[in-house]
Amino acid sequence: MNPQDEPPGNMTSAEWAEMSREPLLMFDAHAAPMQMLFYAGSQLPEEYRGDAFLAMRGSWNRKPPSGYHILRIRFEDGKPTGSEPFLDGFLVRQANGEYGQLGRLMGLAVAQDGSLLVSDDSNGIIYRVSYSGESGR
Repeated sequence: MNPQDEPPGNMTSAEWAEMSREPLLMFDAHAAPMQMLFYAGSQLPEEYRGDAFLAMRGSWNRKPPSGYHILRIRFEDGKPTGSEPFLDGFLVRQANGEYGQLGRLMGLAVAQDGSLLVSDDSNGIIYRVSYSGESGR
């Protein structure tokens, strides 16, 4: 049964709605979230600790495309409060108006030094994101 069809069993629509909760966060369709991790390292500023990073692989069948970035999900008291792009630039608009991808992000890890590691399986590489404490991070 598709959740959009009708409530399960003998439940009324009002009962079903009362049991449901509104989503805390939403993402673009086809952005393709692949992996999430909670940051507990010490390389990035203190404000990032306890927040989550989410690798958004990116769409192949959506116009305009979506995803192709690392999303930061802010948490406060154990609950998500918002999200924002953390690492992007893997999707570019070309002169002809079409979009081209420079990479498709897949996995996340935290290195021993606390830097964030991001795998890109279309280029076969791992990016290392670190913070030096200087402006222009």
